[in-house]
Amino acid sequence: MDTIQHIIDQIPIRHNLASYIMFLGVVQAYFLGLVIFIRSKKNSAIRIFGWSLLFQALVCTDTLLCYTGLIKYLIHFNDSTEVFVLLIAPTIYFFVYSLLKRKPITFKKHWVHFLVPLLYFVSQMGYFLNPISVKLNAYLDAYHDNIPMVAVPDSVTYEYQWVKDEFRWIMLISFAFYLILSGIIVYKRKKQKKLPTQKIKIDKYVFTKNTILLLILLLAIVFTVYLQYEDDGGDHFIVIFVGAIAFMSSFFVLSESRFFENSWIADKYETLPSDSLSFQDIEAYVSEHDYFLNQNSSLKDLSEKLEISPNSLSRSINMETGFNFNDYLNQKRVNSAKERLRDSSFSNLTIEAIGNLVGFSSKSAFYNAFKKHTGHSPSAFLKQKT
Repeated sequence: MDTIQHIIDQIPIRHNLASYIMFLGVVQAYFLGLVIFIRSKKNSAIRIFGWSLLFQALVCTDTLLCYTGLIKYLIHFNDSTEVFVLLIAPTIYFFVYSLLKRKPITFKKHWVHFLVPLLYFVSQMGYFLNPISVKLNAYLDAYHDNIPMVAVPDSVTYEYQWVKDEFRWIMLISFAFYLILSGIIVYKRKKQKKLPTQKIKIDKYVFTKNTILLLILLLAIVFTVYLQYEDDGGDHFIVIFVGAIAFMSSFFVLSESRFFENSWIADKYETLPSDSLSFQDIEAYVSEHDYFLNQNSSLKDLSEKLEISPNSLSRSINMETGFNFNDYLNQKRVNSAKERLRDSSFSNLTIEAIGNLVGFSSKSAFYNAFKKHTGHSPSAFLKQKT
């Protein structure tokens, strides 16, 4: 053990501009992740984004410790975060899936996505259970090949190594695979319906598109670093980029904050807006009164009934659903039409009559809205049902 400690003492501590930038990025990632976990709902898409940030922060912490040499005080944990690397791409995909498809992520339904990280973890159990000398030598081989390695017990085996040697390719394949899956979701959702026409600070389609673009750039950076460095000596470039992503994400979060709205920061001499109705209240009124079934429904009429301004009503619907007011009502009308088309008690009515019944003023408006929200015409939907 004296020999091991003597070698550990030779590991230099390195502090430079790169290490400071890495440190700031890691701290920012932890901070943003903490804010997300505190403020977000348990099963929300943004909570999944918080998990992805946490995994990135853990991996970057490991790299920061190795780069600066501070891992010498925690040598037992060297290379202990590789399994979290394999969870970054799946959680980004889960975020895109949950945000755009508005469906929850459950282990029962999506367990297969955890299979590769789990299998890799199991394959590395031999490394985790090996003595400190093995982990010290692994670190020295990657970062300080000028420092002599220490002797390891004869009983040590390296069956895990053949999988560990392919870790970089496993990671790259994982990133590429989930990048493709995420891109398909964004493409399909964007093709299925128009993007919101009203201006909001951050649209969820734009945010997810930018997330995928950053993932592509991250994949390119990782691949470039892996081509240039045979060991882990270039991983700090990846950490710097991930830190930049954390700061950009924080900027987006702050941009959406109420801190910059006049509604709460106005002083007593300013007129505060009376609009305090939540989207849940709007949804409750529209559903309970079947407001969408009225052909004469309008943004102005509903705002008067709810006693809020048309702009506030439109903005609340837009930010919650991604639809403008007309698309919001049309989606409900289409869902109601689908129920009636399935119901045999309405079989005596024509398709146009059902369209009028659920609030559409013309046959063309009904057909266009139905195809936009379902991908099929009403007649094609009827044939599928039959």
